[in-house]
Amino acid sequence: MRNLVFIVSWIFLLSACGGNHDYSPKPRGYFRIPFPPKAYQTFDTAGCPFTFLYPKYAHIEPDHHKGAKPCWLNVKFPQFNGTLHLTYEHLSPAVRLDTLTEHAHKYAFKNTIKATSIDEGAIYYPDRKLYGIYYTIDGNAASSAQFYFTDSTKNYLRAALYFYNEPRIDSIQPVLNFIKKDMNVMIGSFRWKK
Repeated sequence: MRNLVFIVSWIFLLSACGGNHDYSPKPRGYFRIPFPPKAYQTFDTAGCPFTFLYPKYAHIEPDHHKGAKPCWLNVKFPQFNGTLHLTYEHLSPAVRLDTLTEHAHKYAFKNTIKATSIDEGAIYYPDRKLYGIYYTIDGNAASSAQFYFTDSTKNYLRAALYFYNEPRIDSIQPVLNFIKKDMNVMIGSFRWKK
């Protein structure tokens, strides 16, 4: 019996080494993502004190979650399984700017567990009374981009981009770069109504 096991083992060993096969591991592949052409439309709804451009391949709907306020919006990107959540607040003694900006900072830095880095960039357009911070969050974080801006007296808007799948930066990076360009157009076209 021992000899039979020995012979069978040698046969398997020799057959495994017998060919001249070159093997190299292949990198993980991902599906090709077709991107629509860039085209924009204006968001200008009565009751919301702001306007901006957003892509034609996205649609905007009111936020229906419990506790949502007027002008809390979701800019949905259905073909990319992502949403840019917009929350608007009218500043008052009960709704203070310093509290809102601290919350925005805290929400952005909640991603530090999975993020490899978080960069802050200033949003500064004094001619439009638009001041804020843009957070670029690298790594496998739940939200890869967030920003807020204000006119510093009456209005405040915060935005956070989420994809509704497992956060893997290597697979969503092309989509993230594509949508970040749309976010830049939104910021560049954003206006407070008088």
